[in-house]
Amino acid sequence: MESLPEPPHSPQPPELGAYVSERSRPPLSILTSTLLFCAETVAACVVIAEYSSSEDAVWMALTIVFMLVPSIMVQLTLTFIHRDLGRDRPLVLLLHLLQLGPLIRCAEALIVYCQMGREEEPYVSISRKKHLRGWGESEEEEREVGHSLRRLATHRNAFKRTAVIQAFLGSTPQLTLQLYICVLQRYIPAARAVLMAMSLASTTYGALVLNVLAIQIKYDDYKVRLSVPAFLCVIMWRCLEIATRVTVLVLFCSALKVWVALVALVNLIALFLLPWVNFWRSGSSLPENVDKNFSLFGTVCVLGTITLLYSAINMFCWSAVQLNLSERDLIDQSQNWGRLSVHYTIRLLENAALILLWYFYKEDGFEYFCSPLLVVQLLVGYCAAVSFMLLFYQYFHPCRSLFSHNVSDFILCVCLKAKPTHILVEGKETDV
Repeated sequence: MESLPEPPHSPQPPELGAYVSERSRPPLSILTSTLLFCAETVAACVVIAEYSSSEDAVWMALTIVFMLVPSIMVQLTLTFIHRDLGRDRPLVLLLHLLQLGPLIRCAEALIVYCQMGREEEPYVSISRKKHLRGWGESEEEEREVGHSLRRLATHRNAFKRTAVIQAFLGSTPQLTLQLYICVLQRYIPAARAVLMAMSLASTTYGALVLNVLAIQIKYDDYKVRLSVPAFLCVIMWRCLEIATRVTVLVLFCSALKVWVALVALVNLIALFLLPWVNFWRSGSSLPENVDKNFSLFGTVCVLGTITLLYSAINMFCWSAVQLNLSERDLIDQSQNWGRLSVHYTIRLLENAALILLWYFYKEDGFEYFCSPLLVVQLLVGYCAAVSFMLLFYQYFHPCRSLFSHNVSDFILCVCLKAKPTHILVEGKETDV
C-alpha cells in the first residue's frame, strides 16, 4: 500500500541525498490486473454458454456466482477508493454498474501516465525513500510528487486491492469448482481448461501482490523492487502452493463429500476468529480511520469483510500480509517467522491427512490412475513450494541485507538447539 507523505512546511532540498523530480514507471501492474480480469470473465462466459447448451443448470449457476460476486466486489472497491459516489461522474458509475469499472479505471491511469511530464506542474509533496546500494548500505533520495503522480499512485493502490479480491473471492473458488467438475466427469474440455488456467494465473498474481505489499509495509522507508529471479521464485512458490492445495481439497471432496464442508468451515471460522481474538486480548478499541463517515455498525461491517477476505486467503495460501485490528492501518508490520512456520507446518500435515483419506476412500473411477504416485506428487509439490519460499527469503528477498536473522540462521538454530556446538569466530572458540 503505497503512501505519500504530507507536504513539508519548508520544501527545501536537503544537504544530503539526491533530490530529483519524480517520473513514474509504466503502470504494468494496472494493465496486468485488467487483462486478467477481462480474460477470466470472457473465459467464464464461454464455459457458462457450454453449460447452458448441455443443460447443466447447477454448474452454470455456480460458475455465474463465482464470476459475478467478485466482479461486484471489485466495482464497489474501485468506487469506494476513488469516492465517486460524492462526485458528478454518471458515466463512470454507469460503467461500474455494467461491470466495466476496471476498463475505465485502466484507461484513466494510462491517460494520466501519458500526460505526465508534458506540462510542468507544482509538486504537492516530497517522497523520501532509501535505496539499498550494497549489503546494508543505503542512500536516501527525495523526489517531488505532483498531482499526476499522486493520482497514478491512487490507481495503483486501488488495483492492488482489486487484484487480491478478484483472486481469492473469485478465481480460487472458480478454479476449485471447475477442477471438481473435471474430476467428476473425467473429462477436461478446452474452454474449461482455459478458464482454470486464467483462474490459477489470477490467484498467483494476487498472491504475488500480497508478497510485494508485505515487503512495502514492513520496509516502508525503502524503495522496494523485485528482481527477475525473485519474481520467478515467488511465482513458482505461489503457483505450486495454490495448485497443490486446490487439488488436495478437490480430491478429498470427490471421495468424502460430507466431510469437506466440515473441513472448509473449520478453516474459515478459525481463521476468521483469530484476528478478533487477538484484538480482544489486546484490549484496544476499534480503529476510527476506516472512514470518517462510517458509524460503528459500518466500521464493524467493513472490518468483518476484510477479515473474511483474510480467512479466504489463508485457507488456500499464506497471506504474507497479517491482519491486526488493533493497529491504525489494520496491518501487522512485524515479520512473524513463528506464525509463518506454524502455518506451513499445519498446512502440510493437513494436506497429507486429506490426500491419504482420499487414497483410502476414493471412488472406483480412479483405477486407471496411479494413485500412490499422485499422492507423492502432491506432497512433493507442496514441499517444493515451501522450498521456493525458503529460497526467496534466503537469497532473493530485496531487503534481505536488513534481516537480523535469515533462513539459514533459523535452520542452524533448530538443528543445534539440543546440542551446544563450539565454533571459531575471529580465532576464538564460541558456543552456538
